[in-house]
Amino acid sequence: MHFAYPPRKGSNPPPFQPRSSKVPILRPSRLRTILLLVLTVIGCFWFLSGPKKETPYKEHAPSGNPPVVILTVVDPTKYSESYLKSITDNREEYAAKHGYETMTVKLFDYKTNGAPQSWARIIAVRHALSLYPDAKYIWLLDQNAYIMEYSLSLEEQLLDPTKLEGLMIKDQSIVPPDSIIKTFALLKGKNTAFILSQDETGLVTNSFFIKNGDWAKFFIETWLDPLYQSYNFQKAERHALEHIVQWHPTILSKLALVPQRTIASYARNKEDNSYRDGDFVALLVDCTPTGPDSCERQSEHYLQQLRYKSSAANRKS
Repeated sequence: MHFAYPPRKGSNPPPFQPRSSKVPILRPSRLRTILLLVLTVIGCFWFLSGPKKETPYKEHAPSGNPPVVILTVVDPTKYSESYLKSITDNREEYAAKHGYETMTVKLFDYKTNGAPQSWARIIAVRHALSLYPDAKYIWLLDQNAYIMEYSLSLEEQLLDPTKLEGLMIKDQSIVPPDSIIKTFALLKGKNTAFILSQDETGLVTNSFFIKNGDWAKFFIETWLDPLYQSYNFQKAERHALEHIVQWHPTILSKLALVPQRTIASYARNKEDNSYRDGDFVALLVDCTPTGPDSCERQSEHYLQQLRYKSSAANRKS
């Protein structure tokens, strides 16, 4: 069998032809890629060098009208109408003298979804912050307390940044006597947003001030986290607050501790934090709704002092 041989190359190859100097035509796919790269570079350059637009979000700055809202949460199911009227009258008289507002609400107006009803006080603070967006401060004052000195405004004795800075207890254990978490040593009065005091066992939540603003809303929402409400702390919202403050530097960094007798003297005849004549607030911490140690019975002593001071002020005027 014979196989055909492949044809041989000619012995006379074609003459050499040099490459054309013309630029070859690019394929359409390459043109698209180059165009996209050019547009991307131009877009990045415009984004980085173009005019900056302001963010659409701006924190609401309260105008300070009113300067302070005095918030009191009352329980008409346990206390008499006459006693609660003495409480509301006390707030309204002081507020009218200094241009503040009062907000009195009922404890059971707020649902706590199975948590102790005392949590309603913190829910009421959230309500006050939304109801008075231009108030500078919300002052939560317990229903079993009386403002004892009408002559001085809150700005004069506490809220002015310079005054507050002179009162602040710095580098102090949050939970006495030896908690390793302490108040900030370098905190300035102008940078505080949460003012309260401390007794011999921990933070006092019967009387505290919150500066209105976005931080206040963040703080209250943190405090009201359902996990804390359902955790079954021994003293409910008070122990929850102590936990939050010690574990959240963002909250601790705005906290100012002041001497207890500045805003929360205990109405009892013992210990250094007991009420003395001239103190601003008397807290009836040991009183009961009824019986020989009832709040109404204990209140008579302080109401008598207020009536005497009012009469003396009228005589001077």
